[in-house]
Amino acid sequence: MSTADAPGAGDRTHGLPDDHPFAGRVGPATMRDAINARLTADTAPTGARAELAAATRIIIDELMRSTADDLDLEQAAALVVNAAALLQEQSHGRGYVGVAEGSLANGHQSFIDFSPFIGVLNPLAPPIIVRFDDKGDVTATCTYGAAYEGPPGCLHGGFIAAGFDEVLGFAQAQSGQPGMTGRLTITYRSPTPLFREVRFAGRLDRIDGRKIYASAELMVDDTLCAEAEGLFISMKPEVFERLLKLRGGSAAPTTPG
Repeated sequence: MSTADAPGAGDRTHGLPDDHPFAGRVGPATMRDAINARLTADTAPTGARAELAAATRIIIDELMRSTADDLDLEQAAALVVNAAALLQEQSHGRGYVGVAEGSLANGHQSFIDFSPFIGVLNPLAPPIIVRFDDKGDVTATCTYGAAYEGPPGCLHGGFIAAGFDEVLGFAQAQSGQPGMTGRLTITYRSPTPLFREVRFAGRLDRIDGRKIYASAELMVDDTLCAEAEGLFISMKPEVFERLLKLRGGSAAPTTPG
């Protein structure tokens, strides 16, 4: 099916931007290009916001592991409190430009940098690095630090599930009609260590009407740590439009709390 024949293509009554993935269904290849472009130095986010996000990740990790004395912690706290106050005094209301749900991005709306999993500009993200092969299968690598600890020295199972949800989301997007998670089943095989690179591998399995099925594994070297199966339900443009209206133009209160 061509882009022109895809659901929503050419339909300007849905209220979504023309280049939104739920408006035009621009296709898996364009979405893969957008993600792969983020791996190159000339398209990766730079500047003060990226620098601040990276520094915030370091602060989070150090706060979990540091044995600094109270004086050092007081000095660090004063700096961070001042930085927080400075930002709170500024304007707020970042619009939903592009998609934080990375698997729904396309070539024109590749602003996936705020994703809580792969977003370089989101300090909550480890971040996970996503790649595609020529078949559209997904490989994602990440090194989780102390902030993600569950069992001693190991990754919390909830973050494993969240990582699978993101990777399977990219895999199901290869259907050309990306949807939202309907069911996510995780089988934990072996503890997943912190401070070592982990590797997710995901793929699109089959499509049954609006139902999209995908599966993935999580490995550390040759050790299978977990497996996942996901069921996704393709979303109509008008549903996404309704979510945008509920969100409004702001992700946070416009005045300091």
